[in-house]
Amino acid sequence: MFDVTDRAKEYQERLLAFMDEHIYPAEAVYERQMTESGDPHFHPPVLEELKAEARKRGLWNLFHPHPEWGPGLTNLEYAPLAEIMGRSAHLAPEATNCNAPDTGNMEVLTLFGTEEHKEKWLKPLLAGEIASAFAMTEPAVASSDARNIEMRMVRDGDDYVLNGRKWWTSNALHKKCRVLIVMGKTDPDGPSHRQQSMMVVPLDTPGVTVLRGLPVFGYQDREGHAEVLFEDVRVPRTALLAGEGDGFMISQARLGPGRIHHCMRSIGMAERALDLLIDRAQSRTTFGAPLSDRANIQDWIAEARIEIDMARLLTLKAAHLMDTVGNKQARTEIAAIKVAAPEVALKVVDRAIQVHGGAGVCDDFPLASMYAHLRTLRLADGPDEVHKRTIALRELRRRETERNAR
Repeated sequence: MFDVTDRAKEYQERLLAFMDEHIYPAEAVYERQMTESGDPHFHPPVLEELKAEARKRGLWNLFHPHPEWGPGLTNLEYAPLAEIMGRSAHLAPEATNCNAPDTGNMEVLTLFGTEEHKEKWLKPLLAGEIASAFAMTEPAVASSDARNIEMRMVRDGDDYVLNGRKWWTSNALHKKCRVLIVMGKTDPDGPSHRQQSMMVVPLDTPGVTVLRGLPVFGYQDREGHAEVLFEDVRVPRTALLAGEGDGFMISQARLGPGRIHHCMRSIGMAERALDLLIDRAQSRTTFGAPLSDRANIQDWIAEARIEIDMARLLTLKAAHLMDTVGNKQARTEIAAIKVAAPEVALKVVDRAIQVHGGAGVCDDFPLASMYAHLRTLRLADGPDEVHKRTIALRELRRRETERNAR
């Protein structure tokens, strides 16, 4: 249904080999190094070894659609690669420099950054030398409606002064994090979608304080999800991305591809969870027969295959539309996959946990961590309800247009 180009097939084959030969064997090494460090935000040496290997194999910055900075793959070409990486989501994306939020930040800097931004921040990010974070969500307001954002960005001569509090600033506790992209209000009295702007803020700017890392269902992720306080943070006017009032426009440009990446990685998690479910069901016997002989287990396996394939096809359709008619025309499909993919993956992981019994809820298997992070994904980049609202409003308008045309 969706033609796979020869170069996309080649990248898939090379990435699959990298996963088999390096990523999966490194998972146990990664866990050991993290445990021995005693620091949940430790940067394990094995990750740098994997990054070097990925670069050597030409599996680097695969996400970047701009040929100047990456291989220039389309969304449809990259989507299956994101799925493959999702099978080891805590290692493979960063090993190939394709991990969020750096991917979104790199694309923002590519599209809207000045030459100074590109030289100082984009190039080191593309080289994997530093990490970045994205500061948008706030604890005091419902940030699913970005118009509620309260952080102030006040012009003062040749500077802006930032005051506010952010949280879920992912990557801010990464040992290599050096820069934030921050969204706030430059014109609180302007039109609702022109009040917000985005700025580049070095993490070590005076007045920026990382208060704490927020756990995800009890997990302290290595990259961290920080609560960050901005107190009279002064940045030059050149910190502004695009122009004043362009924050919403930038966020839409950033979120479309990012949602595709998240959804395909979710499908990769679901595929690995299904493999684990099948392996466990075939290796465990209850009441005189393998679990895999039980009708309900076979139903779960069949339903998982059906639902994973449906979610994948919907995601590939969204990627195809983004490539052919643009993000705006693909808004319904992008919203739909953001709801469907994590829901499907969660269902598969939940059933894999059930088949594993007690083993499924401990860290001897990746299922518990998968479940926690997939559940969180139903909030990240907008909660399900916002995406459903987008779909419903567009459907209502479509039907009204059809009636008026009669």
